[in-house]
Amino acid sequence: MTINTILKSDGPAIDEPVPSRYALNVGDIEILVISDGILPIPSHVLAHNVEPDVLDDWLDAQFLPREIAEWPLNVLVVRSGDQVILVDAGLGMDPNLKLEKAGRLVQRLEAAVIALSSITDVVITHMHMDHIGGLVIDGTHERLRSDLRVHVAAAEVEFWKDPDFSKTLMPQGFPDALRATAKRFMEQYGSQIRTFETEAQVAPGVTAQLTGGHTPGHCIVRVASRGDRLTFVGDAIFQVGFEQPEWFNGFEHDPEEAARVRIGLLRQFAETREAFVATHLPFPSIYHVAMAGDAFRAVPAVWDY
Repeated sequence: MTINTILKSDGPAIDEPVPSRYALNVGDIEILVISDGILPIPSHVLAHNVEPDVLDDWLDAQFLPREIAEWPLNVLVVRSGDQVILVDAGLGMDPNLKLEKAGRLVQRLEAAVIALSSITDVVITHMHMDHIGGLVIDGTHERLRSDLRVHVAAAEVEFWKDPDFSKTLMPQGFPDALRATAKRFMEQYGSQIRTFETEAQVAPGVTAQLTGGHTPGHCIVRVASRGDRLTFVGDAIFQVGFEQPEWFNGFEHDPEEAARVRIGLLRQFAETREAFVATHLPFPSIYHVAMAGDAFRAVPAVWDY
């Protein structure tokens, strides 16, 4: 049964005022973008290498609040042949941080009638808790397949043995929460992890590629079939990154390298006209990139009905 067929079934409804899943096809590969909710963070985290008034001016121009930025959280479900691949897993739950607007992945998978037991592979773009937290919720590991394959870059696994936060500027409490979540993730899934150095073919037409930058083992996921392409960029591109790709995000462990990665991807997408999805762009987070002079411009994809 395909994802699109599942979406048309009489599954359990969730009474929500906004859509939370969006289906599309890349050639023969089926993709479902799922919203894990919203992550509220202090707006100053969006750029810490510019003066606060410069960031405030940008926020004003974007009709965004100066105090709290509400980051969308998006994950993918990809079906290629007989494989069902979850790309990232959302926030899960950390009661100490009071992030009640996120952590909806399992609920929304159930609403789409996608059983956890149907997932054959998981790709983790990086091990920040808003990308792995949904896998460490109590009871989740037991509902997944015993032969589940979890694909993570080797550099990412190595980094979280002793993570360096010296170049980040995160809100209070986040470094400790990230360390604790990564440790729990490795304890639960360590035996199922398949590491790769620079690239791994996860399924026909689905490839994970190391980029580094945001974290040393950050990767993106390329999907290609019958001449069509889509890339999930994880945390390589943020909303501010189109106009100001050299601004440093507070969650970047190597902000200078992250900026180089971001600019390289934006240039590539502008040249190829390929669509991409990002974790923290507004749902359903499907964008193209255009050039506006020397700056990049985000062009949201038109919804396909």
